[in-house]
Amino acid sequence: MSRILFATSEAYPLIKTGGLADVAGSLPRALRSLKQDIRLILPAYPEARKRMGKCKTIAEFELDDHSIKLLQGRLPGSRVTTWLIDATFFDRPGNPYMNEEGQIWPDNAERFALFSKAICHIAMDRIGLGWQADLVHCNDWQTALVPALLDQEPQRPATLFTVHNLAYQGLFDYDTFVKLRLPAHLWQYEALEFYNQLSFIKGGLVFADSISTVSPSYAEEIQRPEFGYGLDGLLRRRQQQLSGILNGIDVDEWNPGTDPRLVQNYNRRSLAKKAVNKIALQNYFKLPEKPETLLFGFIGRLVEQKGLDDILASLPGMLEMPVQFVFLGSGQHEYEQGLRKLANQHPNKIAVQIGYSEELSHRIEAGTDAFLMPSTFEPCGLNQLYSLRYGTLPVVRKVGGLSDTVQDITPKNLDNDRATGIVFAGTTGDGLPEALLRTQQLYQNKTRWKQVQLAAMRQDFSWQRSAQTYLELYKTSLERNPKPLN
Repeated sequence: MSRILFATSEAYPLIKTGGLADVAGSLPRALRSLKQDIRLILPAYPEARKRMGKCKTIAEFELDDHSIKLLQGRLPGSRVTTWLIDATFFDRPGNPYMNEEGQIWPDNAERFALFSKAICHIAMDRIGLGWQADLVHCNDWQTALVPALLDQEPQRPATLFTVHNLAYQGLFDYDTFVKLRLPAHLWQYEALEFYNQLSFIKGGLVFADSISTVSPSYAEEIQRPEFGYGLDGLLRRRQQQLSGILNGIDVDEWNPGTDPRLVQNYNRRSLAKKAVNKIALQNYFKLPEKPETLLFGFIGRLVEQKGLDDILASLPGMLEMPVQFVFLGSGQHEYEQGLRKLANQHPNKIAVQIGYSEELSHRIEAGTDAFLMPSTFEPCGLNQLYSLRYGTLPVVRKVGGLSDTVQDITPKNLDNDRATGIVFAGTTGDGLPEALLRTQQLYQNKTRWKQVQLAAMRQDFSWQRSAQTYLELYKTSLERNPKPLN
């Protein structure tokens, strides 16, 4: 049994802005079920403290002129010991990265540098807990300084750094590097300097014993210039330490047979009951109640990465057919306005809700026939996995984790009963319209459509399988550590 410190800036259900929270809320549970001594650590945001409920202060210490309390509780709905770093930096409204007006906190570098230093103190047991990590699992740029800081120690835990999205790197100016009181020798291209900027993410990419991403295909893609954001050369140099492990999903949270948010539960044996959720969703969005009309859903950030340019270009041509679309998300103003405009012009075909609702996201997964996910890149993606489980066929671009998890409706895959969705290639142009047309054509064949639904629902993307792979990577990381504790 290993002592694992799992460090993250968000974890569901304590605090969530994206897929990282889902991973951080599920993987530690799966690891604990595999008999690992795991501790989840994140900042003590007001929302996280409130949702964790009962907790106690187990340590107090000073760090960079900040008074810090370490709070201990349990991740709700689990037995995972959870630690919250309580400091004034984190006691503010808004989400982990921005205020209530959607503006990025100007002191994010200081906030997450302090968080990273606190993680190192705890991992080295400098605060007297009597618990020292064998391995620290860091996630995304907010904890990427941890491997760099631990590398300064004569003996240290092993480190694993997981890239959930390379597009977010934590870039700041040189004055910030000085302000953070980081070791001066880390300001070099072989360390944290990146084109005269401080790069948090390089702390993980350069110094971690192992690097992982959240799908095998994304691990390959980020070694290429078009997906590497200037870090592809570094990643190619460290390709022996780089691997891709598909995310899992919480199969209890996302289970159409027991999901309390649904109007009607269903499973593979009672798939016909899924139609009740479709009618309820059409009513909710004030769309005509047409059970035979192909209903597409979209849930996500309204940003370029999620394929919004392709969606907005493709929708008008689809509206001649018997189809409906529902959208849930928020993001760039021009995309929000573009969808609203189309919804106003075609109120019987398109409905939009700006914002996010966990309950509504479950109802969309259950109530739609197909799920629209034409991301231009997608490290792993979770919604296509939820869709598969709910018998809602994903329409995806052949990138990253989407390519790894959805099998296209080719004649061969259909004949072998392996098809689980609609996959298209290409960056822009005719790919998405053709995929939407193929979805419509398949929908006309009810026998084939149900066959693909059942194949989709048979897929196993539980965390147990992924957690076992992470355990193997933890073991490899311990073996790679040049400065082991013992």
